[in-house]
Amino acid sequence: MTNNIIDKTPSAYAYPLLIKNLLANPLRQFPNQEIVYGDFKRQTYREMGERIHRLASGLAGLGVKPGDTVAVMDWDSHRYLECFFAVPMMGAVLHTVNIRLSPEQILYTINHAEDDVILVNTEFLPILEAIRDRIEPVKKLVLLNDADQPPATSLNIDTEYEALLATGDPHYPFPDFSEDTRATTFYTTGTTGLPKGVYFSHRQLVMHTFGVMTAVAGSGQGHISRDDVYLPITPMFHVHAWGVPYIATVMGLKQIYPGRYVPDHLLRLIQREKVTFSHCVPTILQMLLASPVVDEVDLSRWKVVIGGSALPQTLAQQARARGVDVFTAYGMSETCPILTLAQLKPHMLDWDEERQLDIRCKTGLPVPLVELRVVDEAMNDLPHDGKTPGEVVVRAPWLTQGYLKDPRNSEALWHGGYLHTGDIGVIDEEGYLKITDRLKDVIKTGGEWVSSLELENLILKHPAIEETAVIGMPDPKWGERPLAVVVLKAGQETSEADVKALLQDFAAKGIISKYGVPDRVVFVDVLPKTSVGKLDKKLMREQYKTG
Repeated sequence: MTNNIIDKTPSAYAYPLLIKNLLANPLRQFPNQEIVYGDFKRQTYREMGERIHRLASGLAGLGVKPGDTVAVMDWDSHRYLECFFAVPMMGAVLHTVNIRLSPEQILYTINHAEDDVILVNTEFLPILEAIRDRIEPVKKLVLLNDADQPPATSLNIDTEYEALLATGDPHYPFPDFSEDTRATTFYTTGTTGLPKGVYFSHRQLVMHTFGVMTAVAGSGQGHISRDDVYLPITPMFHVHAWGVPYIATVMGLKQIYPGRYVPDHLLRLIQREKVTFSHCVPTILQMLLASPVVDEVDLSRWKVVIGGSALPQTLAQQARARGVDVFTAYGMSETCPILTLAQLKPHMLDWDEERQLDIRCKTGLPVPLVELRVVDEAMNDLPHDGKTPGEVVVRAPWLTQGYLKDPRNSEALWHGGYLHTGDIGVIDEEGYLKITDRLKDVIKTGGEWVSSLELENLILKHPAIEETAVIGMPDPKWGERPLAVVVLKAGQETSEADVKALLQDFAAKGIISKYGVPDRVVFVDVLPKTSVGKLDKKLMREQYKTG
């Protein structure tokens, strides 16, 4: 076979795919575009660029060198965005700490990631105070403070963020290095065992940025343009806020960072800053639509990508009633994260609202460069008939190559050369994926698979029900039986018999199997959730297994 590898001219520049190369054009083309941090600060892209150089210079002055790890514990802020760029651009690794984990889990992630410097918001000082004697080794601390006065703390604070920047070089040089250099690390929030560290290279983050941007850039349903105003409502510690801050920066969008997520505050920011594009989990959207302030806000230009868990059709209907262009995305911590988007194809725009809702609530079409399959246990492809379920496996240029310091689980993740998502799904004739359950959450009863997600979606059609989770309970005869855990809307009432009757009606119409009707319905005030807002079904199974 002829060798067709290109000849490289000695003086030719190879242009590695580094995060620093995402910044050059927006800083030149949109220097006066705004970045807003809640009620605290407004700055331009030009100022952000200078602050990124100063931050890297200041960290280098603290001793940070290529290969070191810098942790951040902050709410969504302009500072966090600066860290998204400055830390990896200097060849260090950015560890985005999940501040919603327990103190013991946070301690584990700090030690496991081998953090060298921790940038910590004053609100999270008590966490570090409680675990400081077990942090290995002692870290340098940089304070992130929104107040005028420094807080009282027993910790040894090395410097404050703005003071660090004030002494930094606004022209600090960012070197070239291998695009395969690790840029970020964070930890998954699975409900079993210790958190698992996932990691991404510069190349992977750049490829994710352009792959997803190719899918979303444009006009019309499910698309964004340079006229949009971006407000993330997915924490920046969680998979880089789904990677969208990088996309928003490359596109030169006005960006709004809200700090702590308080529904009324978020809605007022949407109104004041004329926000048109966000992403969040269903729980957050539900809280926003339930706020009294929502009636004061025009949401008719707001585009919202929903991920993290399934988008119930009833919630989508509520959003659509206010004019929100709501649609789903799919991915996971290990996939950087976006794999699919549930945008409507042009011919679907003429469909009635109900048919469009069905598409919006599916998991979506793979974005460019994503190879996605639904397979059986032998890795054979299953029909794209919208009915035959199998495990979702993927390949893409931006998937984590393993779990940090965990070769056994890394091999299991990549068994057979495809990343195994652990999700069960179907693909329809149009190519849309629909996740029907987590592999660990699917209910196996009487030899049949029953989708907990499908049952939840149907239960939510009851006008008195605010939220629900369906879990499988051990059963000596059937193997497992579904149990529905239900939260009622304020001031509403219903009964176990009413909920069962609703599902029995769907079973009579052939929408679900008769085996899918739960034996029990339990009413509670609140459903337990993980640190990123997902239903904690493992905990619920433990709570209810004794009856």
